Amino acid sequence: MRHAPYACILIAGAWLSASPAWAAPTLPGGIIDDLQGLEARLAEGDAADVEHRATRQAERLAGGNAADRWARALYLQLAANAEVRRDNLRSAAEHLATARGIDGVEQAQADRWLRQEAGLRARLGEPGRARELLGSWFQRHGGDADARWLMAQLQAQASRWEQAADWAQRALEGDVSPSRQRLGLAATALQRAGRQQAALAVLERQLAGDDENPETWRRAAGLAQRMDDPGRAAALWETAWRRGVLSGADDLMQRIRLHLAAGTPARAAEILDHALEAGSLDDSLEHRRLLAEAWQAARDRDQALTAWQEVAKRSETAEDWLRLGQLAADWNRLDLAREALRRAEQKGATEASDWLAALPEETASRDASGSGRAEAEG
Repeated sequence: MRHAPYACILIAGAWLSASPAWAAPTLPGGIIDDLQGLEARLAEGDAADVEHRATRQAERLAGGNAADRWARALYLQLAANAEVRRDNLRSAAEHLATARGIDGVEQAQADRWLRQEAGLRARLGEPGRARELLGSWFQRHGGDADARWLMAQLQAQASRWEQAADWAQRALEGDVSPSRQRLGLAATALQRAGRQQAALAVLERQLAGDDENPETWRRAAGLAQRMDDPGRAAALWETAWRRGVLSGADDLMQRIRLHLAAGTPARAAEILDHALEAGSLDDSLEHRRLLAEAWQAARDRDQALTAWQEVAKRSETAEDWLRLGQLAADWNRLDLAREALRRAEQKGATEASDWLAALPEETASRDASGSGRAEAEG
């Protein structure tokens, strides 16, 4: 007599072998030959006939002795394999559910089919049932990375973010090279669970793998911003820009704003100045004002005064002339301060006269060096 060594099912297009770890009842030679013949036909692609034949044999053996019950379970497993080949996943799952419930099938084998059924239920869009089955399996098994990722996914589908985050972290611990999709799942679960630092670390791990998805880079930078880490956000954005992952006027403006928020205003000003010269951004009053603010934040006096003077000339508002005059006065550029404050006064800025009165006499106010002086045009 021979024993039938079958215990495998096709899940997601791959045969998952699982050799029985227990002594099955001895099967008649004819049953073994039939099972092996059906398995060979399945390998040749004859899935429909195999499923039909295996199902009929399983029905015939129902209610028999221990050997019949074991043979029935094996026929059902074979029918499940055939149905997976035909993409009839629901029928495959039902065959496995019946097989593992047959009296006499030991727990180790039943658990193999239980886990495989859970995978099929997940693919069928039955996350609740899949989660229940996999949870039962985990009560008796530590699980591997694949099983943990599946549970993380099932918990996420139910918006159970704390549990999803826990399972994702367990999966990450046992997965040397998780896929981009799995890293994305982990980042989402961790972020939704409020574990921002861990989520950002996962995103950065994902980006380290030459990820070319601009949304992943934007997401990582946005998360760094929400964590009040603008320097990290700016560094991520800058890396993506240099790789060519981010581009265009909107991304360019965000690059500039992030440098301003990160405390690198000189870099922001340089980028903006170059963009205006190159025509990458509209040479608008709004952009010129941002340029002036960036140079001022960088404490580059010459560049800041020149930029603010350009803003004042374009806007011709009392507020902008007053601001230029005040800034020039603070930086001891007195000639420019007088001219700007006079313009502001002419346009109705009441504060301008007080600022003018506070300046030294004009004859004594000449800047001895004359360097960096920006003169207002009439």
